Amino acid sequence: MRLRVAGMSCDHCVRTVREAVKRVAPQSEVRVDLASGVVEIAGAADRTAVEAAIREAGYEVVGEATSSSH
Repeated sequence: MRLRVAGMSCDHCVRTVREAVKRVAPQSEVRVDLASGVVEIAGAADRTAVEAAIREAGYEVVGEATSSSH
């Protein structure tokens, strides 16, 4: 799952979002790209719970991120 998250501006934000996701999906791998505002969660994770955790951490889920080829 790839989500666009608004409000992240620093490494502390990245850690906060990563930790919020890990609380509801501890077995998943979480990657946060600060520059693009994309949070990528690999593994079994409930989207509703992930979005709620990110919102509770103070950030806004603004949509699903499309895949890009790097």
